[in-house]
Amino acid sequence: MHLMLVLLGLAALLGTSQSQTGCYGVVNRIDTTGASCETAKPEKLNYCGVAASRMIAERDLRSMDRYKTLIKKVGQKLCVDPAVIAGIISRESHAGKALKNGWGDNGNGFGLMQVDKRSHTPVGEWNGERHLTQGTEILISMIKKIQKKFPRWTKEQQLKGGISAYNAGSGNVRSYERMDIGTTHNDYANDVVARAQYYKQHGY
Repeated sequence: MHLMLVLLGLAALLGTSQSQTGCYGVVNRIDTTGASCETAKPEKLNYCGVAASRMIAERDLRSMDRYKTLIKKVGQKLCVDPAVIAGIISRESHAGKALKNGWGDNGNGFGLMQVDKRSHTPVGEWNGERHLTQGTEILISMIKKIQKKFPRWTKEQQLKGGISAYNAGSGNVRSYERMDIGTTHNDYANDVVARAQYYKQHGY
């Protein structure tokens, strides 16, 4: 009996440490087709798909690692897989390499996660904790909209839908299979997920 209680306590402890970043699903369980050729071509890759996403993520790894501690801190604080945040950062700003003075998208997107000033009021420094918190909170709000819209989807499907909605809004997500149609290059969630799976393997 005593042993059972100890094991239950241990299970609860393990459960809480796991759920600190897994409230919205596990990125490695999401199916993905990776980057479209439209996304791969400007990166000077002559192939597409998951391999292209992973190559782009690998190229961004050194820059991403500068923010690794911060990304993990924000992920744990908001219970979002840090690898997902890293995947979005890679796609949105190449971990900051694509930005000028912290801005991208013709001066409309702010910071590593490219918070759009037309829809939100950007806060903090472009590469700081407040910015990453704001970007991740926007992602969470999108995941919650998808949860309401598609309550029968699995957590992982809802997470993928939320990632797609981060780019094109929840209204653009009409079905699981076609959620990326209407996102930038029609591959946003699939590309981000494949990049996130790469970052997961590299300690995010």
